[in-house]
Amino acid sequence: MREPGQPVTGEAMIRPLRPSDHARVIAVIDEWWGGRPMAQMLPRLFFDHFTDTSFAADRDDALAGFLVGFVSPARPDEAHIHFVGVHPGERSQGLGRRLYGTFFDAMRARGCTRVRAVTSPVNTGSVAFHRRMGFRLEPGDAQVGDIPVATGYDGPGQDRVRFVRDLRS
Repeated sequence: MREPGQPVTGEAMIRPLRPSDHARVIAVIDEWWGGRPMAQMLPRLFFDHFTDTSFAADRDDALAGFLVGFVSPARPDEAHIHFVGVHPGERSQGLGRRLYGTFFDAMRARGCTRVRAVTSPVNTGSVAFHRRMGFRLEPGDAQVGDIPVATGYDGPGQDRVRFVRDLRS
């Protein structure tokens, strides 16, 4: 596994997520988030049941990034990005943008017209990235600076910033 700061070689190859990727992701995810405990956000079921709508990126036989997403069963014209991770050494090099683009293309092919996502209000990098990717912020019931926040969205104390992006434009 490449350590942060090691040089990047070759092009990252994006492919469908596999059940065997669960162990690889869980092994690194908390480290990629600077020690924040994130592994519980990615139970194995995502790697078993959403392999046709989720993607992994490999570079030099190492996990470089991943995106877990799905088509909404309740709203078949909508897709949801559940979780995205990019190796710290890969950030700001376009891999996140490529993963999102791959997901957008796959969702358009399935007839989806919009994509939704959420993030924590403390994850300002994620908020900025989603804005750059053409997402708009959805209204919330509170504000953190200029960011609308849905308080308690994922339970008490689990506030979220909600995003939506139209796939038709």
